[in-house]
Amino acid sequence: MRTDSSPGNLPAREHLPAGDAGTPVLDVVIPVYNEEKDLQPCVLRLHEHLKRTFPYAFRITVADNASTDTTPLVAARLAAQIPEVMSFRLEQKGRGRALRTVWSASDAPVLAYMDVDLSTDLNALLPLVAPLISGHSDLAIGSRLARSSRVVRGAKREFISRTYNLILRGSLQARFSDAQCGFKAIRRDVAQVLLPLVEDTGWFFDTEMLVLAERAGLRIHEVPVDWVDDPDSTVHIVKTATDDLKGVWRVGRALATGSLSLDRLARPFGDDPRDRELTDVPKGLARQLVGFCVVGGLSTLFYLLLYSGFRSFSGAQVANALALLVSAVANTAANRRLTFGVRGRGGAVRHQAQGLVVFGIGLALTSGSLAALNAGTSDPAHSTELAVLIAANLAATVLRFLLFRAWVFPDRQGETPSPFPAAASHQPCPPLPQRPTAPTAPYDTASYDTARFRAGEAADGTWRDSTMQLQAVRPHDHDPRNAR
Repeated sequence: MRTDSSPGNLPAREHLPAGDAGTPVLDVVIPVYNEEKDLQPCVLRLHEHLKRTFPYAFRITVADNASTDTTPLVAARLAAQIPEVMSFRLEQKGRGRALRTVWSASDAPVLAYMDVDLSTDLNALLPLVAPLISGHSDLAIGSRLARSSRVVRGAKREFISRTYNLILRGSLQARFSDAQCGFKAIRRDVAQVLLPLVEDTGWFFDTEMLVLAERAGLRIHEVPVDWVDDPDSTVHIVKTATDDLKGVWRVGRALATGSLSLDRLARPFGDDPRDRELTDVPKGLARQLVGFCVVGGLSTLFYLLLYSGFRSFSGAQVANALALLVSAVANTAANRRLTFGVRGRGGAVRHQAQGLVVFGIGLALTSGSLAALNAGTSDPAHSTELAVLIAANLAATVLRFLLFRAWVFPDRQGETPSPFPAAASHQPCPPLPQRPTAPTAPYDTASYDTARFRAGEAADGTWRDSTMQLQAVRPHDHDPRNAR
C-alpha cells in the first residue's frame, strides 16, 4: 500500500455528470499552419461525423499557428457558419504551444486533438474519449502500432516511428506504444495540472506529456486506429527527429535528478484500490511460489557471493553467519513487496524481526551442516562447503516459505476488520449520509450553466436511473465522403 496520504492536486476520477445539452463535453482542437486547402473539408467532415455519432454536445476549435496564407480567413468563415466551430489565432508557431493555449482556456471537461489531414479514421473518436467521460482513464491515445490497427504508410515512416518508440522504451521506460499519433485526448482536470509541467512547444509536446503522466501514475488508455499516411504532409522528419531526441535527453535528465514535481499529479489517497485493505481477495499460492522462487534464487546467489567474500578473511562459521544475516534482511524485504504484495512501511520492522527468527532457523540448519562436514572431514574443499550449503539452503528455503506464508505474511482474508474502534463498538452506527443536493463534478462548473434537474432526478422529484442511454453506433458506419 502507498503510505503517502497527501491529497495531491487531482480529484478522484468520476463519471462526468449529465449536464445541459448546450454544454460542450468534448472540445476537439485542430492545430493548423498554412492549411487553407485542407481545413474546410476537414472541419465539415469532422462536424458531420460528430453530429451523427457523438451523443454529447461538442465543440471544434481551429488553432491557427501563425499561418501566412488564408487559413485564418477560412477558420473565421467556418466559425461564423457553424455554431459548434470556433477559431483561435496564435502569433507564434508550434503545435504544442497551440494545444497548451487552447486546452488551458477551454471549459469542456474532455479535450482532444487531431491532425487536419484526418489520417485517423473518425470511428475511433468515440472509443478514444469514452474512457475519459466515464472516469476510467486520465488520457487516451490512438495507437498505430497496436496489433489490431490497420495502417497504410511508407517503409521510411514506419521505421522511424517504431525506432522512436523503441528509444522511448529504452531510455524513458515508456510503456505506451505510439507517442506520435496525432489523435489524443485528456481530461481537463488533468490538463490543468499536467500542462504547466510540459516545456516543449513543438512536436515533442505529446511525448513529454505522456511520459510525465505515466511516471505520475496516471492511466493512459490506448485505442487501435485505422490510419492512412498523408503523402503531402509538411512535417520535416529530420528536424523533428532531432528535436525529439533533444527532448528525450532533457526529460530523462529531469526525471533522473528529480526536478519535476510529479507529486502534484497524485490522486487522493484511496482512489487506487491498492491503497485500500480489500477483504476476501485470495492471494494465489502459485503466484507466491513463483515470486518466492525468483527471490530465493537471487538471494542464494547474493548469499554465496557474500560467503565467498567473508570467507577470505574469516572462518567458515563466521562467514556463513554474516552472509546469511545480510541476505536474510534483503530476502525478507524483497518477499514482503514482490511475493506477498505488502505495500508501505506499516509493519516493516515487525516483519524484519520475524524474518530474523526465520533466519535463526536457517542459520541452525546451515551451521549444523557445516559442523557435520567438518566433523567428517578435517579440511574440506571450498567447493564441497558450497555444495553442502546449497543443499542446506534448499531445505531452509522450503521451511522459510512455509513460515513466511503462515506466520510472517499470513493471508487474513477470513478476518473482516471492524470499521469502529473496539472501545466504541457498543455505540450505534452513525446514520447513513443523505443523497447530495447536486452531483459533485471533478471539474469547475462555474463557467457554464448546469442542468435544471440533478442527474437521476425527474421533474416530479422522484429518483431514477441516471445512466445516460446512448444510441448504438453501427460498426460499419462511416463517412460516405471518406475515400479511405
